[in-house]
Amino acid sequence: MLRKPTGPAAGREGPKPSRPVPSPRSSRQSSPRSSGNLSGRLGTGSIVFMVIAAAAPLTVVGGNVPLAIAEGPGAGAPVGFALASLVLLVFAVGFVTMTPHVRQAGAFYAYVTRGLGERAGLGTAAVALVTYTAIQAGVYGYLGWAVDSVLADFGLGGAAGVPWWVWSLTAAGIVAFLGYRHIELSSKVLGVALVLEIAVVAVLDAVILARGGEDGVNVTSFTPDAALSGPLGVAVLFALTGFIGFESTAVFRDEARDPDRTIPRATYCAVLVIGAFYTLSCWALVLGAGTDKVTAVADASLADGGNMLMDAAGAYVGTALRDMTQVLLLTSLFACVLSFHNVIARYTFTLARQGLAPARLAAVHTRHRSPYVSSLAQSCTALLLVVLFAALGVEPLVGVFGSMAGVSTVGMVLLMLTTSAAVLAFFTRHPELARGRPWQTRIAPALAATGLVTALWLVASNFTLITGGGVGLGIALGAIPFAAFALGLARGGGRAVRDTG
Repeated sequence: MLRKPTGPAAGREGPKPSRPVPSPRSSRQSSPRSSGNLSGRLGTGSIVFMVIAAAAPLTVVGGNVPLAIAEGPGAGAPVGFALASLVLLVFAVGFVTMTPHVRQAGAFYAYVTRGLGERAGLGTAAVALVTYTAIQAGVYGYLGWAVDSVLADFGLGGAAGVPWWVWSLTAAGIVAFLGYRHIELSSKVLGVALVLEIAVVAVLDAVILARGGEDGVNVTSFTPDAALSGPLGVAVLFALTGFIGFESTAVFRDEARDPDRTIPRATYCAVLVIGAFYTLSCWALVLGAGTDKVTAVADASLADGGNMLMDAAGAYVGTALRDMTQVLLLTSLFACVLSFHNVIARYTFTLARQGLAPARLAAVHTRHRSPYVSSLAQSCTALLLVVLFAALGVEPLVGVFGSMAGVSTVGMVLLMLTTSAAVLAFFTRHPELARGRPWQTRIAPALAATGLVTALWLVASNFTLITGGGVGLGIALGAIPFAAFALGLARGGGRAVRDTG
């Protein structure tokens, strides 16, 4: 889909609208196709809702946390989530500092283009499309499996026998409808789903802390002995996969009420809320099982196909909360695919406006002010991937979700690493903008780059834990984001790397 930039507009901050945005009256009389701008008045809260929804917090607490405990340092797993949060918070410092100087709503692509030039930017765009498409396809697989599992638990035997891909395609159809319309409709849907899923975990956390857990409330998890009792890097790895999509705050720039203030606030809020929620919930589950027994509990839960989160909800609050948590897991997964759908559609829209994708993908619906053609294209891509996995007989949880989560984790770390380099390069070329701000423009991006290189090594060395496959499959999947970056560089070949500012 990516195209080599051509023409006099290539490399500029972005084309201006060729004609005024039609009035509401004329919009009703015209075709839905328009070359105008996206519009909206999303505030900090609305954007944070969509970003946290993409992180699927209930899914992470129910899936990643038990894995981090069982495969990592056991009771010390909360430290892994805290460290991942710290790395991303430091990354956000440079990311936010550069935001006022990036006027395109292209997130990583726009930042890397501004800092490292058009070729690197195009490579980053290719990685971003692969990363988000992979995680969305993976979550569709997880969603199809989860619907069948929940129906079976509730004794709905007939519906439980339906193939997983039927539920995935049904969800894809609803996502296509919401993605076609104005972004504020998606924001409201995501907001409701997110409040409910965070509330149910918050209730469980509060009850465990109030009752003292298995052995009383303690901070053993945060001591060096606990954190280093097993491979801490594995806990960091599973924590990082739970943050995928946090930077998509910048994708909604054109639809934000006040981009220069809303985007930085939303970015910091997203990292802090997600990081605090994951760390607290991981600690609560450790206390609920008992610090000395939590590894065995997590191992047993994974071995028999159970769910550590659901078991804790049933034990500490009751069957009603356990059942509610199962249902909200489905809404969490749906909110996740809807959020990623919106992100991918806006990435494609921005690339089309820059001449890097077919021009028709830059069309804006005159009534909904949505990138409706890019949204439809993304819906078709999701449909094809689900059908392909189903035709190949790939198992939905480990096969589809596990492998696609692995690809997206490598891609996300690569994207953040490249962006940190772009921030350093941009402020090095523009010392007047960096004057008096060494922490924001040099120190923090350099520290983030160091942490992300370490994270990339951790992901690569433990890749089979995410994908559930062999070494050969792991190498092939892990190479996909790097191949996408190389392809993007090649498509942008022949153009000088220059400052677009």
